[in-house]
Amino acid sequence: MDTPGYVILSRLGAQLRATQVLAHNLANAETPAFQAERPIFAQYLQPQRDTGAARVPTAFTVDRATWRDTTPGALTTTGNPLDVAIRGDGYFVIETQQGERYTRAGRFTLGPDGRLTDMEGNAVLDMRGTPLTFGPNDTRIEIQGDGTVRSENGVIGRLRVVRFEDQQRLRAEGNRLFASDDPPTPVERPSLVQGAFEGSNVRPVLELTNLTSELREFQFAAQFAEREGERLASAVERILRRRT
Repeated sequence: MDTPGYVILSRLGAQLRATQVLAHNLANAETPAFQAERPIFAQYLQPQRDTGAARVPTAFTVDRATWRDTTPGALTTTGNPLDVAIRGDGYFVIETQQGERYTRAGRFTLGPDGRLTDMEGNAVLDMRGTPLTFGPNDTRIEIQGDGTVRSENGVIGRLRVVRFEDQQRLRAEGNRLFASDDPPTPVERPSLVQGAFEGSNVRPVLELTNLTSELREFQFAAQFAEREGERLASAVERILRRRT
Protein backbone atom coordinates (compact mmCIF):
# COMPACT_ATOMS: atom_id res chain seq x y z
CA MET A 1 0.00 0.00 0.00
CA ASP A 2 1.33 3.50 -0.88
CA THR A 3 1.15 6.70 1.16
CA PRO A 4 -2.42 7.76 0.24
CA GLY A 5 -3.66 4.38 1.41
CA TYR A 6 -2.00 4.74 4.82
CA VAL A 7 -3.32 8.29 5.16
CA ILE A 8 -6.90 7.25 4.51
CA LEU A 9 -6.57 4.26 6.85
CA SER A 10 -5.54 6.61 9.67
CA ARG A 11 -8.58 8.75 8.87
CA LEU A 12 -10.88 5.72 8.82
CA GLY A 13 -9.64 4.61 12.23
CA ALA A 14 -10.27 8.05 13.67
CA GLN A 15 -13.77 8.27 12.19
CA LEU A 16 -14.62 4.81 13.48
CA ARG A 17 -13.66 5.69 17.04
CA ALA A 18 -15.47 9.03 16.86
CA THR A 19 -18.70 7.27 15.89
CA GLN A 20 -18.21 4.66 18.63
CA VAL A 21 -17.77 7.35 21.30
CA LEU A 22 -20.85 9.24 20.12
CA ALA A 23 -22.92 6.05 20.02
CA HIS A 24 -21.78 5.24 23.57
CA ASN A 25 -22.85 8.71 24.70
CA LEU A 26 -26.28 8.31 23.13
CA ALA A 27 -26.74 4.89 24.73
CA ASN A 28 -26.18 6.50 28.16
CA ALA A 29 -28.37 9.56 27.71
CA GLU A 30 -30.57 8.31 30.58
CA THR A 31 -27.80 6.88 32.79
CA PRO A 32 -27.60 8.79 36.11
CA ALA A 33 -24.55 11.07 36.34
CA PHE A 34 -23.06 9.77 33.08
CA GLN A 35 -20.41 12.12 31.67
CA ALA A 36 -20.18 12.46 27.91
CA GLU A 37 -16.83 11.72 26.27
CA ARG A 38 -15.06 13.34 23.35
CA PRO A 39 -12.17 11.82 21.35
CA ILE A 40 -9.09 13.96 20.82
CA PHE A 41 -7.22 13.57 17.54
CA ALA A 42 -3.95 15.10 16.42
CA GLN A 43 -2.01 15.41 13.18
CA TYR A 44 1.31 13.73 12.51
CA LEU A 45 3.27 15.39 9.72
CA GLN A 46 5.72 13.21 7.81
CA PRO A 47 8.28 15.17 5.76
CA GLN A 48 8.54 14.28 2.09
CA ARG A 49 11.74 13.41 0.25
CA ASP A 50 13.69 16.26 -1.24
CA THR A 51 12.86 16.13 -4.95
CA GLY A 52 13.69 19.73 -5.71
CA ALA A 53 10.05 20.73 -5.91
CA ALA A 54 7.95 22.30 -3.17
CA ARG A 55 7.63 19.77 -0.38
CA VAL A 56 4.27 19.42 1.40
CA PRO A 57 4.38 17.07 4.41
CA THR A 58 2.02 14.11 4.53
CA ALA A 59 -0.56 14.43 7.33
CA PHE A 60 -1.68 11.34 9.25
CA THR A 61 -4.50 11.30 11.82
CA VAL A 62 -3.40 10.23 15.31
CA ASP A 63 -5.74 9.11 18.11
CA ARG A 64 -4.39 10.97 21.16
CA ALA A 65 -6.84 10.65 24.04
CA THR A 66 -10.41 10.90 25.28
CA TRP A 67 -11.67 14.02 27.01
CA ARG A 68 -14.54 13.76 29.50
CA ASP A 69 -17.16 16.49 29.86
CA THR A 70 -17.42 16.99 33.63
CA THR A 71 -20.28 19.49 33.44
CA PRO A 72 -22.91 18.37 35.99
CA GLY A 73 -26.12 16.94 34.60
CA ALA A 74 -29.57 18.28 35.46
CA LEU A 75 -31.09 17.29 38.81
CA THR A 76 -34.23 15.13 38.79
CA THR A 77 -36.45 15.27 41.85
CA THR A 78 -37.79 11.86 42.94
CA GLY A 79 -38.83 12.31 46.55
CA ASN A 80 -36.99 9.09 47.41
CA PRO A 81 -35.07 9.81 50.65
CA LEU A 82 -32.21 7.56 49.54
CA ASP A 83 -31.59 9.49 46.31
CA VAL A 84 -28.84 12.07 46.78
CA ALA A 85 -27.39 14.59 44.31
CA ILE A 86 -24.16 16.58 44.59
CA ARG A 87 -24.31 20.26 43.74
CA GLY A 88 -20.94 21.43 42.50
CA ASP A 89 -17.71 19.51 42.80
CA GLY A 90 -17.41 16.08 44.40
CA TYR A 91 -17.86 12.32 44.19
CA PHE A 92 -19.37 9.75 46.51
CA VAL A 93 -17.01 6.97 47.61
CA ILE A 94 -18.11 3.39 46.91
CA GLU A 95 -16.58 0.15 48.19
CA THR A 96 -16.16 -2.49 45.47
CA GLN A 97 -14.31 -5.79 45.22
CA GLN A 98 -11.54 -3.93 43.37
CA GLY A 99 -11.23 -1.25 46.05
CA GLU A 100 -12.63 2.24 46.45
CA ARG A 101 -14.40 3.74 43.46
CA TYR A 102 -16.02 7.11 42.93
CA THR A 103 -19.36 8.18 41.48
CA ARG A 104 -21.78 11.08 41.20
CA ALA A 105 -24.72 8.72 40.63
CA GLY A 106 -26.55 9.03 43.93
CA ARG A 107 -29.39 6.61 43.26
CA PHE A 108 -28.95 4.60 46.44
CA THR A 109 -30.94 1.85 48.10
CA LEU A 110 -30.86 -0.28 51.25
CA GLY A 111 -29.26 -3.71 51.06
CA PRO A 112 -30.61 -6.73 52.96
CA ASP A 113 -28.02 -6.13 55.69
CA GLY A 114 -29.06 -2.50 56.16
CA ARG A 115 -26.15 -1.05 54.22
CA LEU A 116 -26.64 1.92 51.92
CA THR A 117 -25.68 0.65 48.45
CA ASP A 118 -25.48 1.86 44.87
CA MET A 119 -27.38 0.33 41.95
CA GLU A 120 -24.84 -2.53 41.67
CA GLY A 121 -25.04 -3.40 45.37
CA ASN A 122 -21.73 -1.77 46.33
CA ALA A 123 -21.61 -0.22 49.79
CA VAL A 124 -21.56 3.57 50.14
CA LEU A 125 -18.80 4.71 52.54
CA ASP A 126 -18.94 7.26 55.33
CA MET A 127 -16.26 9.66 56.55
CA ARG A 128 -14.58 6.86 58.52
CA GLY A 129 -14.23 4.74 55.37
CA THR A 130 -16.79 2.19 56.58
CA PRO A 131 -20.14 1.22 54.97
CA LEU A 132 -23.02 3.43 56.04
CA THR A 133 -25.43 1.04 57.81
CA PHE A 134 -28.98 1.54 59.09
CA GLY A 135 -30.66 -0.34 61.89
CA PRO A 136 -34.06 -2.06 61.60
CA ASN A 137 -35.71 0.82 63.50
CA ASP A 138 -34.29 3.57 61.28
CA THR A 139 -37.36 4.35 59.19
CA ARG A 140 -37.32 8.14 58.79
CA ILE A 141 -34.05 8.84 56.99
CA GLU A 142 -32.76 12.38 56.56
CA ILE A 143 -29.64 13.29 54.57
CA GLN A 144 -28.58 16.84 55.25
CA GLY A 145 -26.79 19.19 52.89
CA ASP A 146 -23.38 18.55 54.48
CA GLY A 147 -23.80 14.76 54.09
CA THR A 148 -24.89 14.03 57.67
CA VAL A 149 -27.27 11.06 57.74
CA ARG A 150 -29.88 10.94 60.50
CA SER A 151 -32.94 8.94 61.45
CA GLU A 152 -35.47 9.23 64.26
CA ASN A 153 -32.86 7.45 66.41
CA GLY A 154 -30.12 10.05 65.93
CA VAL A 155 -27.06 10.57 63.72
CA ILE A 156 -25.96 7.47 61.78
CA GLY A 157 -22.94 8.88 59.99
CA ARG A 158 -21.82 11.27 57.29
CA LEU A 159 -21.44 10.53 53.61
CA ARG A 160 -17.87 10.74 52.39
CA VAL A 161 -17.57 13.19 49.49
CA VAL A 162 -14.21 13.75 47.79
CA ARG A 163 -12.77 15.71 44.91
CA PHE A 164 -9.81 15.41 42.52
CA GLU A 165 -7.36 18.02 41.27
CA ASP A 166 -7.57 16.66 37.72
CA GLN A 167 -10.84 14.90 36.94
CA GLN A 168 -9.56 13.95 33.48
CA ARG A 169 -7.19 11.47 35.15
CA LEU A 170 -10.12 9.45 36.46
CA ARG A 171 -10.59 6.10 34.68
CA ALA A 172 -14.15 5.15 33.85
CA GLU A 173 -15.20 1.67 34.94
CA GLY A 174 -18.59 0.98 33.43
CA ASN A 175 -20.96 3.91 33.01
CA ARG A 176 -21.11 5.30 36.55
CA LEU A 177 -17.95 4.42 38.49
CA PHE A 178 -14.45 5.89 38.30
CA ALA A 179 -11.07 4.69 39.55
CA SER A 180 -8.08 6.86 40.32
CA ASP A 181 -4.37 6.43 41.01
CA ASP A 182 -4.31 9.87 42.65
CA PRO A 183 -5.48 10.21 46.26
CA PRO A 184 -8.71 12.20 46.59
CA THR A 185 -9.17 15.32 48.68
CA PRO A 186 -12.11 15.43 51.12
CA VAL A 187 -14.81 18.00 50.41
CA GLU A 188 -15.24 19.58 53.82
CA ARG A 189 -18.50 21.34 53.03
CA PRO A 190 -20.34 19.43 50.30
CA SER A 191 -23.70 20.59 49.02
CA LEU A 192 -26.04 17.60 48.81
CA VAL A 193 -29.69 17.45 47.82
CA GLN A 194 -31.86 14.67 49.27
CA GLY A 195 -34.67 13.23 47.18
CA ALA A 196 -33.00 13.97 43.83
CA PHE A 197 -30.32 12.56 41.56
CA GLU A 198 -28.03 13.95 38.89
CA GLY A 199 -28.89 12.92 35.37
CA SER A 200 -26.62 12.39 32.37
CA ASN A 201 -25.05 15.50 30.84
CA VAL A 202 -25.49 14.04 27.35
CA ARG A 203 -27.54 16.23 25.00
CA PRO A 204 -29.19 13.68 22.69
CA VAL A 205 -30.02 16.10 19.85
CA LEU A 206 -26.44 17.40 19.70
CA GLU A 207 -24.99 13.89 19.93
CA LEU A 208 -27.27 12.60 17.18
CA THR A 209 -26.35 15.52 14.93
CA ASN A 210 -22.64 14.91 15.51
CA LEU A 211 -23.09 11.16 14.96
CA THR A 212 -24.79 11.78 11.60
CA SER A 213 -21.94 14.08 10.57
CA GLU A 214 -19.27 11.58 11.62
CA LEU A 215 -21.02 8.75 9.78
CA ARG A 216 -21.01 10.80 6.59
CA GLU A 217 -17.30 11.50 7.04
CA PHE A 218 -16.68 7.79 7.58
CA GLN A 219 -18.60 6.91 4.40
CA PHE A 220 -16.59 9.50 2.46
CA ALA A 221 -13.31 8.07 3.74
CA ALA A 222 -14.45 4.52 2.96
CA GLN A 223 -15.34 5.52 -0.60
CA PHE A 224 -11.94 7.16 -1.01
CA ALA A 225 -10.23 3.99 0.24
CA GLU A 226 -12.26 1.90 -2.20
CA ARG A 227 -11.34 4.14 -5.14
CA GLU A 228 -7.69 4.11 -4.08
CA GLY A 229 -7.79 0.31 -4.11
CA GLU A 230 -9.30 0.34 -7.58
CA ARG A 231 -6.59 2.75 -8.75
CA LEU A 232 -3.82 0.49 -7.45
CA ALA A 233 -5.42 -2.58 -9.00
CA SER A 234 -5.69 -0.79 -12.34
CA ALA A 235 -2.03 0.31 -12.13
CA VAL A 236 -0.86 -3.24 -11.41
CA GLU A 237 -2.95 -4.56 -14.30
CA ARG A 238 -1.41 -2.06 -16.75
CA ILE A 239 2.11 -2.95 -15.58
CA LEU A 240 1.46 -6.67 -16.08
CA ARG A 241 0.09 -6.05 -19.56
CA ARG A 242 3.21 -4.17 -20.63
CA ARG A 243 5.47 -6.97 -19.38
CA THR A 244 3.52 -9.56 -21.34
